[in-house]
Amino acid sequence: MKFGLAVFATDQGLTPAELARLAEDGGFESLFFPEHTHMPVERTAHFKPEGGDVPPEYARTLDPFIALTAAACATRTLRIGTGICLVSQRDPITTAKEVATLDRLSGGRFLFGVAAGWNREELLNHGTDPRRRLSVLADRIKAMRTIWAEDVASHSGPHVSFDRIQSWPKPVQSPVPILVGGSGPTVLDRILDYGTEWLPEPAPDLPDRIAEFRGRARAAGWADAPVTVYGCDPADVARYREAGAHRCVFWLPPGDAAAARERVAELRAALGLDGPSQGGRS
Repeated sequence: MKFGLAVFATDQGLTPAELARLAEDGGFESLFFPEHTHMPVERTAHFKPEGGDVPPEYARTLDPFIALTAAACATRTLRIGTGICLVSQRDPITTAKEVATLDRLSGGRFLFGVAAGWNREELLNHGTDPRRRLSVLADRIKAMRTIWAEDVASHSGPHVSFDRIQSWPKPVQSPVPILVGGSGPTVLDRILDYGTEWLPEPAPDLPDRIAEFRGRARAAGWADAPVTVYGCDPADVARYREAGAHRCVFWLPPGDAAAARERVAELRAALGLDGPSQGGRS
């Protein structure tokens, strides 16, 4: 099993380059940055089912593609990823270019974690109808895959349409790993439709759902069904390894450099990471 870190890279605390070196030097295989372009002050969507305030780092998040470029330039083997990229709020042609550029500059180390988002007002401010965010996400990902695969690309879908365009560079990886976030009832359908991997959060029924995903992937002709458990507890690693997950990602506290370094030391001890980095392309 591979181990990664996730953290809100912001204008406070460790820089993306410092976070990346901390991860790679600590023996971690990957580093993920979330995305939020802004945080509406008034909102109707609940941050959590029980409610509560949105943590301040959500409004201070650095652009993930710029931050991950800094992380890639500071490391040699560390895989760098979005955890997650809100594609439903993005222009697909521009994002396809950013993904391909980052994968090219990092030497094929990019992991494209994607989801549709939860914040109704954030979606609306980007011109996306929250009721159609899953359909928008699917159409934009399919359009992007066409741009990466074809020298002259065309796409006609319910939300994205373009005819005979050219865009380089192409990604180093073919296909680009697309880690689909979410745990809802249709998430496995979405992974099999336009993704390559699953990016769920911990849940009591996750081992059973991993088994379901692996079975459906085999039936669809997939050679593998990779699963990255996002926001894992070190105490649950053995459980998820046995269930068939291939990567566990652990959160670092944002904004406080000393706290981040202390957490990395704790994780290394708990996970037995005393050797060199697990990073690099796989």
